[in-house]
Amino acid sequence: MLTAEEAGKLHPLPRSFYDRDPRKVSRDLLGKLLVRRDGKTVRAARIVEVEAYLGRNDPAAHSFAGRTARNAVLWGPPGMSYVYFIYGNHYCFNVSCLPDGKAGGVLFRALEPLVGIAEMARARRIQGSELADLRQLTSGPGRLAEAFEITRPRDNGKDLTSVDSDLWIADDGWARPRVAITARIGITKAAEKPLRFIVSGNRFVSGRRMQGKSS
Repeated sequence: MLTAEEAGKLHPLPRSFYDRDPRKVSRDLLGKLLVRRDGKTVRAARIVEVEAYLGRNDPAAHSFAGRTARNAVLWGPPGMSYVYFIYGNHYCFNVSCLPDGKAGGVLFRALEPLVGIAEMARARRIQGSELADLRQLTSGPGRLAEAFEITRPRDNGKDLTSVDSDLWIADDGWARPRVAITARIGITKAAEKPLRFIVSGNRFVSGRRMQGKSS
C-alpha cells in the first residue's frame, strides 16, 4: 500500500510526457498518480478517467475560438495546470499538452483516492456514513478538484513538471491498466468523438460508467 511518505518522494513526470497528442497523453495518464503536498500532509490518488481536448481542431476545446485571457495557459508550454470555474460552483482541473502555441489539453474526470483520505474528506466536507462511499471524494471533475483543493487562483498556470511544485503527476510503477474509450460527457459540440479514456472496470469512474471500446 502506498504511504504518504512514498507518494511525497515521487518525482513529477517530465515535460516531454505532455509534449504529445492529447489522446496519447490521456491514455498514458491512466494509472498515474495525482499528488498534492500541503505543508506536512500529502494527498495522492490514481488517475482513472480523463478526456482529451485537441486544441484548434476540436470544437469542444476552450482553445477552439483562439487565445483569450481565460485559456492562455493552454497556449504555453506543455505540462502546465489549467483550471477553470464552471456552472458557478466548481473548478475543473486540466493539464496542457502539445508544443507551445498548439493549445491541447486533458481534463481530469475521476481519481481513485489512496493517500490523505481524511484531508480529502475534510475538503469535501464529507463525514460519517457518507465517507463509507469513497466515490464521493473524487469521482467527477468537481469533486476531485475540491478534494485536492485545486482552485484557479491557487493553481492555474502551475508547472506540474517542477520538483518545487506542490501539485504534480507521478508514476509509481503501477501496472499498465486496461483502457476503455468512449465519447466525452457533458458537451454538445463534437460529442460523438471517442476521446474519453477510462480504466476499464474501475468503480471510481464518473457519470455513465459505460465501458466503451477496450484497447
